[in-house]
Amino acid sequence: MHTPPNTSLGITFNVIASILFALMFAYTSLLQSLHGNEIYGWRIFLTFPCLTLFILIQGNWPQVINIYQRLYSERYFFLTRLISSFLIGFQLWLFMWAPSHGYGLDISLGYFMMPITMVIVGRFAFKEQMSKMQKISCFFAILGIINMLILSKTLTWPTLVICFGYPIYFWLRQKTNTNNIAGLWFDMMLSIPVSLFFIMNGAIVLDQSHENTQIIWLILGLGLISALALAFQSLSAPHLNLSLFGLLVYVEPILLLLVAILLGETIAPAEWPTYIAIWCAVLVLIVEGILSFKRRVYN
Repeated sequence: MHTPPNTSLGITFNVIASILFALMFAYTSLLQSLHGNEIYGWRIFLTFPCLTLFILIQGNWPQVINIYQRLYSERYFFLTRLISSFLIGFQLWLFMWAPSHGYGLDISLGYFMMPITMVIVGRFAFKEQMSKMQKISCFFAILGIINMLILSKTLTWPTLVICFGYPIYFWLRQKTNTNNIAGLWFDMMLSIPVSLFFIMNGAIVLDQSHENTQIIWLILGLGLISALALAFQSLSAPHLNLSLFGLLVYVEPILLLLVAILLGETIAPAEWPTYIAIWCAVLVLIVEGILSFKRRVYN
């Protein structure tokens, strides 16, 4: 039976998902004995069965079967799956690695810039027209990037990976018609061998499990938080239109910024113009989203 959209419920689920992602970002500070690679390995290994169960409960397994059948009927389709899995796998690894290596602020900045680069990718890859406010937003973003390159010289590779990597990943999913939860399932499935390699290569959890049961509970907690975050994010989508879903994208980087500051990172004086410019760019997109949402409601 079809469930009618419930905007309030959708917003609640989406905000809970953002809080859980931020919690997972901070959670890595409790896993200081583990390397970022091993944390990533355990996250994928524990999240994958939870995601599988969620797909089965939601009745989305036919989507998985469809992608599986395309592996045999479409040339180079498997290659696109490998590339897609690498792109998202690297993002998930970076998300786990960055907080414990002093790149928390760089990650949050990358997530702030990502919607803007998504607009740019849409313009050039899909020939989508940019609105006046989107052009203004891109202007502010360019000012911020110029400050990072010339004045503060703080444009780091994690920021670039986030703000450009995700748009390329979503572009590939859009072009290959795999922009659904089954596409994510295949991406994570292909990441399992890498996650097992990191787990076995690190072996810290396996070695300490007999002496320190706390590490086991912490790892299980990581898997639970990751699975719940993905589940709540997926549950929110059917209750939200695209404009509102786009506005809620900004909740997560705000929370990541707060987590990074709580973990001891600081914004250098030379970096403030960049953050102000990016926040102005984000504010312009938020205003455009609110106006668009209001037009849809009242028309």
